[in-house]
Amino acid sequence: MSTRLTRRARRSVFVMLTGAALATLLSVTSAGAVPALRPAADRPGTLAAADRPGTLATADVYLKDTPADVGLQPHALNPLWESADIKVCHTAVECATSQNPIVGVTNYIFVKLRNPGPYGSGQTEEGTIHVYRTTPGGGGAWPGDWTEIVWTAVSVPAGVTTVVLPWDDVPGPGHFCLVARWVSDNDPMVAEGPDIGVNTRNNNNVTWRNVNSVALGAGGTAQVRPFAIGNTLPRATRNSLVFSEVGAPLRVAGGRLVADLGPTLFERWVKGGRAGKGIREVGRNQVEIVEPGQASLDNLTLEPKERIAFSLSFSATTVTKEKIALRVTQIGPDTSGAERADLGGVRYDITVGQRAG
Repeated sequence: MSTRLTRRARRSVFVMLTGAALATLLSVTSAGAVPALRPAADRPGTLAAADRPGTLATADVYLKDTPADVGLQPHALNPLWESADIKVCHTAVECATSQNPIVGVTNYIFVKLRNPGPYGSGQTEEGTIHVYRTTPGGGGAWPGDWTEIVWTAVSVPAGVTTVVLPWDDVPGPGHFCLVARWVSDNDPMVAEGPDIGVNTRNNNNVTWRNVNSVALGAGGTAQVRPFAIGNTLPRATRNSLVFSEVGAPLRVAGGRLVADLGPTLFERWVKGGRAGKGIREVGRNQVEIVEPGQASLDNLTLEPKERIAFSLSFSATTVTKEKIALRVTQIGPDTSGAERADLGGVRYDITVGQRAG
C-alpha cells in the first residue's frame, strides 16, 4: 500500500483550542501571510503540486464544507456549497457574517485552514491558498469557468488559522460563487476533474461558498441576481432548477420571485415541454416561481461544455423581521455517473425593511 493510502486510512483526529490559543494563532498567521501575497496573474502553476510524486509527510490541512465536516475524503454532507470557511468582509476586520462585496473597491476574503485533519499529525505545514470566482449557480467547469482572484503562501501550525486576502477592485455586478483551494506538496489533492462539486466532496483541500444577501425595501425596486447553469460533460444533458425554502417562507413578506431565462434557455424549456411545478409564465422569457418552497423548472437541455446565465428578480411588499432564506439548486448529471446530482446552487438570505426615501 502506498504512503498516501496508508495516510488516508488513519482515524479522525479532533482538535480543541482554547480562546487564548486560537487568538494567538490567528494574529501570528494573518500577519505572516500578507507579505507573501501575490495577485492571481503572478501565480505559479497551482495544479502541478497535486500531481508530484514522492514520499509524503503526515500533513493534512482541511477546510470545512459544512459545520459537521471533519475533513473525511470523500464525505456525503450537504449542502456542499455553503461553506462558512470562506467569508467576504468590507474591511480587514473580520465581520460576523459574510457580506456581498462592494464593487470597485478593495474587499477582504477570510479563509480558515484547520490543522490537522483526520489524516495528519498536526505538524506545521507550508503551502499556498488560492481563491477563485465564477458566476453564481451550478455547473461551473473546473478550471475553465473560474477566475483566480488572489493567492498567498502561508504557514499553517496546529489549530485554526485565518488567512486574510485583499480582493482589489471587485468587478460588477458584485455577486459571485467562490472556491478556496489549499495547495501543498505534502498534502496533495486526491484528484481533480471538471466538476467542482465532485472535487469539493473528494478533497478536504477544497471548499466552496455560494451564499448571497438580498436586502429588499417593502414595495420598492426589485433586486436582480445573476444565476448560471452548466454542463461539464461531453454530451448534452437534461437539468432541473429546484427551489426550496430553508428559512421563513417568502410569502411572509408578500415576496415575489421571477426567473428571466433569456431567449436561449426559455426556448430550451419550451422544447422540453414547459416541465416543472409551482411555476407560471408571466412574460417574454419569464417564469414566476409561485411556490418557492417546492418548485422546479425541468427538462432544461444543455449542450456539451455549455454554461448559460440568466437572472432572478426578488421583490416584496411587507416589512418583516423574520429570516427568509431560499435555495436555488441545479440538479443534473455529473462526472461521477450520477444522473441527478447536486451541481451547485445559491442560498439567498433575504431581508425586507422599509423602502428608502
